[in-house]
Order: sequence, then structure tokens, then C-alpha cells
Amino acid sequence: MAETLTATTVRELAGEAVSSDTRVLTLVVEGMHCGNCMRKVERTLQAVPGVVAARVNLSNGRAHVTTASTGVELDTLVEALCGVGFKSYELVEGTVPAHAAHDAAYLRRLGVAGFAASNIMLMSVAVWAGIAGDMDASLKTLFHWLSALVAIPAVAYAGQPFFQSAARALRARQLNMDVPISLGVTLATGMSLYQTMRGSDQVYFDAAVSLLFFLLIGRYLDMAMRSRASSAAQNLLGLRAAAATVVLPDGTTQRLPTRDVVPGMRILVAAGERIPVDARVRSGTADVDESLITGESRPRHVEVGDTVYSGTISVTGTLETEALAREENTLLADISRLMGAAEQARGRYVRLADRAAQLYAPAVHLLGLGTFIGWMLLGHGWEPALTAAVAVLIITCPCALALAVPAVQVAASGRLFRSGIILKAADGLERMAEVDTIIFDKTGTLTLGEPRLENGANIDDATLGRAAGLAIASRHPYARAVVAAAKARGLAAAPVPDVAEVAGAGLRHVGIAGEARLGSASFCGVSESIADSGSTLWLHTPDGRATAFHFTDPLREDAASVVIRLSNAGFHVEILSGDGRAAVAEAAGAAGAAIWHAGLKPADKIARIDQLKAEGRKVLMVGDGLNDAPALAAGHASLSPATAVDISQTAADAVFQGERLAPVIDVLLVAHGARRRALENFGIAIGYNFIFVPLAVIGLATPLIAAIAMSASSIAVTANALRLSRQHLGRLA
Repeated sequence: MAETLTATTVRELAGEAVSSDTRVLTLVVEGMHCGNCMRKVERTLQAVPGVVAARVNLSNGRAHVTTASTGVELDTLVEALCGVGFKSYELVEGTVPAHAAHDAAYLRRLGVAGFAASNIMLMSVAVWAGIAGDMDASLKTLFHWLSALVAIPAVAYAGQPFFQSAARALRARQLNMDVPISLGVTLATGMSLYQTMRGSDQVYFDAAVSLLFFLLIGRYLDMAMRSRASSAAQNLLGLRAAAATVVLPDGTTQRLPTRDVVPGMRILVAAGERIPVDARVRSGTADVDESLITGESRPRHVEVGDTVYSGTISVTGTLETEALAREENTLLADISRLMGAAEQARGRYVRLADRAAQLYAPAVHLLGLGTFIGWMLLGHGWEPALTAAVAVLIITCPCALALAVPAVQVAASGRLFRSGIILKAADGLERMAEVDTIIFDKTGTLTLGEPRLENGANIDDATLGRAAGLAIASRHPYARAVVAAAKARGLAAAPVPDVAEVAGAGLRHVGIAGEARLGSASFCGVSESIADSGSTLWLHTPDGRATAFHFTDPLREDAASVVIRLSNAGFHVEILSGDGRAAVAEAAGAAGAAIWHAGLKPADKIARIDQLKAEGRKVLMVGDGLNDAPALAAGHASLSPATAVDISQTAADAVFQGERLAPVIDVLLVAHGARRRALENFGIAIGYNFIFVPLAVIGLATPLIAAIAMSASSIAVTANALRLSRQHLGRLA
């Protein structure tokens, strides 16, 4: 069974985003509705002394702030955001913001606006029908006053989210998109009241309340869809156990919140319970469902000494465990941070949308001002000029453009995680969608990476024990197989101190008697004619004796079908391996790969990748060995199994779990799907502006129509992104 990510590995991966001398705070920022809001929050946070970086996720309303390890207080960040009109607070890891009350308030305001709009519309229809039939002036005025009595309190209550946001921005001497909305609603209501007092027919109470009604519908649906597209990392943390049964020194038990558990505590886990924190089994045996972490449906049998992980479930049996980490330092939390870093980072499409929105924002305000001046110069008066300008400002809010790619990115990350794939690089999917060549390493990639020592019966105990002492310092599959063979024979595999691992070559140790080496034939000074006899490690001892260790390593169950599907889809597939020709030829034949290269050093793999690049190919490198790390970095995109050594996972754009190779196809399908959704969203955002902005400028789109169109565009791009979560992606092109 393939191993899952180890806690150490995940922490090292997550450490790419956060170095040891920094810390990350996650803030919930209220009132962000568009790309301008997002950039304003980022700029404000980055201007705070001691802040290393700030990234805002508009989809879930959070800001991830990387600060120096000392010197930046939470209150400083909160006050800085308050100064530009945004209320914020820290999100304690593992908790979810209380959206329910916020959503309920929006629903109440939406209900009030809808009730008021429908009643005012009925009175307006009666008035305009009455005007055509010569309605009595006093009755008409009465209907206008009744409309005012309904509209004014409805506007005051239902418009609070927009008014409060606009007021915070103005107090901070800033502008946001709620300012023109509030201005439009207030002016329409005030002008209507003024015209009612004058006895005029130009009353727009219905337009003002309907504008709020449609804006609230758009905001509510937008928030609901963003919530559906919320981070898979956040959902993952929601699966942690809320409490733990702690065994006290006197033998009694006590239920404690998981956040209060510290390393060393004895934790009792009954059958059917989730394991609260990473722990080591002290007593008992059980089958543990680790599908949450590994993607494998088959439970793992654990016994005394085994490590179990937070969020997994003891299916059978009761375990007494010893806590190894606090809640925030568990493997589950580390995977969540790793996924969050990928979701939060800026891919190329996101950066493109950011640059477009950055240029777009000042153009919008200039266009609104130009519309107002143009209408005034044409002699239409300040009232229609202001109405047209407000419609322009509302309709050109860049919400759709800002959400176009982040929503796709979050949906793609969530879908991949459900398939056992952890995306590490934000632009990794964009690059994977461009590849036309797939290169596989053999050992641990096409194969299970669990080789068995084939000629162990021909190796004496002393030689096997010496090799195991060197091999225990490495995570290479052949090295682990040597250690496993020694343990199976009952030999004590004591680690040799000061063993150096040479990438792509092997292990070396210089002792009093001389130098011992365990690795490839060339590394151990064995001639190629002797060495080319299959998958082999050589042990070269100080006395000059060389011993061969031959291994067999079965292909992954679906390796052949995956290679065939990739080839049939038009991908150029090759195998690059450091193993001997016989072993690679056998594996390539079984997998159906026509092109293969054996006996390659890391530099040889890079040279082949560079050659393919020179031919204009975009290479996806799939590998797991120490010697694959440079090749992974050299490829256009890269993918590693969870059994990969740490340096390879660090170099890869994504890591897949489980014993199957199918995730390679899954990640390519999602990559192509994500690119389609992102381009479609760009098309929706651009098309919307192309159609409605000119209509607003010439006065054919009223503020009411502008509000409907703006809300519809944001909902459209978010809904289109959400299709990626469950949509059947078809076949590779």
C-alpha cells in the first residue's frame, strides 16, 4: 500500500510559503465586493511596517498576511483596514466565520425590499394607468405619498449594507463601488420626495426600491455561490474532531476541546471516533479509515508504535494513543495550509485579471465623470446627467473580472483534492493545460515504488547488514527494500553515522577502514558490462568487494491503461530512468511505452527535457526519486506521487496520493477544464462590459438595469466556475 504524505514532508512543503522567521495571520475582511476592494485591502496591509506579504481571496473574504516573526500586532492590521473602510478580525484556525447571521440579515433586507417594491409598483401602475384615464390629481398625489411612506423606511433599512460600506469608505477618504450605488439610491429617493411635494409626475420611488431589491438579490446569490466555492482546505479542517478523551494520570478520563491537547497527553479513541490529533499508538489495535488523507478506501491496520493522524477514524477497536502534536501542527492542518497557499497564490491568469482590473478602475471613474459632463454639455440638465453617470458607475463595477479566475482556481483545487491530488503551485494547472509531452520516471512512478530484494538468498548476513546500515539513511525505494529485507531476516539495521547521499548516485560513508558506497554501478566503480543486469544496487566495501542487490518492482495496476490513454489522446510519452536497460525495457514493454531511455543520470534527464523543449514541446515530468528533482524543476510542469522523497515533492507542482497512476489523467483533465472555465469567464466579463457600458453611457441602461446586469455578471462567472466542481470533463483531447 502506498504511503501517504508524512507530516515532515508536508511541513517542508508548506514551509515554501512561510519561512521559519515569519508567521501568517488569517483575517476575515468584511465588505469586499469587487477587485478594487481586494487590491485596496492588499495595498493597505502591505504598507504596514513588518508585513512581508498580503494576499486576499475575494471568494471567501479572507486576507492571509505574512509578517515578521515579531513586531506586528493583530490590532495594527485591524486598525489599518478600518482606516480604509473595512472591518476585519482574526480567523482562528479551524473555526468558520459565522456567516449564518450575516446571511439571515441579508435575507430580511431582501424581503423588505421585495415587499416594498411590489407594493410601490402596484401603486405606480395605478397612477400611470390613471394618468392615461385622467385620474383625479388629488388621488394621484395620495398614491405618491403612500409610495413615499413605503419607500423611505424600506430604503433606510434595506440599503444599510450599501450605506454603511459607503460611509466607511468616505470616512477613510476612499471610494468603493457602494458609494455610487448609495448615491444613486439616495438621489432617486430624495428627488422623488421633492417631486411629490411639488405635485410633479416625475416620481421614481419604484425605481429606487427595485434597484435595492435587485442589488440585494445579486449580493446574496453572489455570497451563496462564493460560499459553495469556499476553500477545500477550510472544509478539510472542518472534519477535525472537536473534542478528545484525555486519560489523566490517575486513570480517569476527561473530555477536552481538541485545541487544549498538548504533546504527551494520553488520548483514548473509541471505535467510530475521529482521532483528534496526530498520535502514536500506546496500546490496542484497530483498522483506521485514512481515506480523508490518502484517498484509499481500504482501512489501515495499526498497532502499538504506529502513527495515526488527526481527522482519521478508528473503524474497529479502541486505541490508547500519545499525542505528538497540537491541533494546529497536525498533518491535516499542514495539508490545509499547503492547499491554502496554492489557492491564495497568484497564477498567470489571476495576475492578468488583476492588471486588467487595475487599469479598469480609474477608467471607470473617468468614464462616469465624462458621461455626466457630456450629458450636461448636451443640455439635458443635471438630473438625467447624474442618473446616466450613476448607471455607468454601477454597471462597470469589475466584480465579474475580479472573480473570473479565483473562483475557477478554488473550484479546481477542491476537485483535485477530492481525487487525492494536492495542488502546490497556483499556475501549475495553467502550465499543465499546455503540455503535449509526458515523461515518466520508472521506479516509484510507473511502478509502486515498493521493490523487493530478489537475490537476498545469495547475500550473507554481514553484507546485508552493512548495506542496511547505509540504506537506512535514504528514502529511496531500493534503500528501503534493503532495510526491509534485513529486518525480515532478523538483522539489526543500525544506522551508520555521517552517511552522505549523492543525488542520482547513491550513499557514501568514509570510516576508519576506508570508504563504503551503496548505489549505482558507476558510483560504485562497477563496469557497465557487468552492471546492466536489471534493477540493481551495488555495495562497494573498503576491501574492494562489490555485491549486487537485484530488485523486482511491479507496475502500478493501471500504469499500462494510463500510458495507452495518454498516447491515444495525442501526448508524446517517454520513460526516462536511471535503472538498467533490462529493467527499463521490461517496464516500458509492460506499460506500452514505445520510447524509453535507461541508465540516465540527473544531467542526462535534464538534457533530454531540454532537447524536447528545443523541439517546441511542453513537458510534464512525473517522477519521485532524488535524481528526479532537477528534472521536475526543468519540466514545463511537474507531478509527484506522495511516496516521493521530500526534495522531489518540493520541486513538483502537484502531489498525488494512492497506488494508482490515474491522477495523472485527472490532473490533466481538470487543468484543461479550468483553462476553459477561466477563458469563458473572461469572455463573460468582457462581453458584459462591451454590451452594457455603451448602453449606460447613452442613457438606455437606467440604474435599475445597471444593478441587474452587474449582479447577473458576477453570478454568471461564479456559477460557471462552480461547474468545474462536479461537471463530467470528458476525455483528453
